[in-house]
Amino acid sequence: MMLVGLTGGIGSGKSTVAQIFRDLGVPVYDSDKEAKSLMVNSPELKSAIIDLLGDNAYTGKTLNRSYIAELVFKDVRLLQKLNKIVHPAVRQHFLKWANEQSAPYVIQETALIFENGVQDNYSATILVTAPLEMRLKRVMERDGVGKQVVLERMKNQMDDNQKIDLAQFCIENIDLEATKEKVRGLHAKLRSMAAKF
Repeated sequence: MMLVGLTGGIGSGKSTVAQIFRDLGVPVYDSDKEAKSLMVNSPELKSAIIDLLGDNAYTGKTLNRSYIAELVFKDVRLLQKLNKIVHPAVRQHFLKWANEQSAPYVIQETALIFENGVQDNYSATILVTAPLEMRLKRVMERDGVGKQVVLERMKNQMDDNQKIDLAQFCIENIDLEATKEKVRGLHAKLRSMAAKF
């Protein structure tokens, strides 16, 4: 089983690219979605998060996402501490999930591969990029937030130019049809790489 990491800065469209791979029959693990689920359903994780961020991290059984975002996006050290709690749990969950799949390769869609220095966990990494103004516009529309809020979040991610040098494959996601074409080509390449496993 070949493990592929799919990443990209906020607003780059990595979820769009992930969906195109899904449409081609590739199993894709959505780390963000699974992390949120584990943060609610894992008693150990929940307890560690409350120890770090306080009781307000949860409202009843629900994750208080706006409260957590407010805290961690303003404090890089707090964000790093939260990631050190959540990321290992997500990694274990992903590996268990990957072992249950029967496709030639699987993809883990995750935001901080290069920031966390975990690119060696994958046989290949795909970076999704888009021009800054396009990324800002996408996130502002998607999340209903102002430009400054998006720029604050972006500060926690490595610059695309640094990541391009680290990734095996890069998809510039500007035009949907062109992106679909690139993904189809990459899918063929990854399948032939996976055949050697």
